[in-house]
Amino acid sequence: MKKKYQGSSRVKRAQLQALRRDFETLQMKDGESIASYYARTMGIANKMRFHGEKMKDVAIVERILRSLAAKYDYVICSIEESKDIDKFPLDELQSSLLVHEQKMNRSSTIDEQALKVSTFTQFSNYRGKGKSRGREMGGGSAIG
Repeated sequence: MKKKYQGSSRVKRAQLQALRRDFETLQMKDGESIASYYARTMGIANKMRFHGEKMKDVAIVERILRSLAAKYDYVICSIEESKDIDKFPLDELQSSLLVHEQKMNRSSTIDEQALKVSTFTQFSNYRGKGKSRGREMGGGSAIG
């Protein structure tokens, strides 16, 4: 019985070490949503807790803030300046990040639409000029 427990204890310790490494090297991937990254982070943290890691919420909050994509830098600064990170609940962090993500997505959609309109307008103007030149040339050669 003692050997069996020691074996499972070693396995748990090895699994916990692997989870710690995963947690410490966490980084948000390019194009990954806040919801997806938050779920991935919480999945690792919950597994660590299951294997006996005594992890406080503040450690998870700090890890998330350190590992977000660069486009969230201004949001991170804002949160760090306005909130007491030691008492900042995980669900409030997620809500705040989701709101910022939605605003960023909305503004990028507006920028894309403006670019499409601008490109379409330039293309239309170019095609229009080309047609009138062609008509002039074609009209001139048919008469001549």
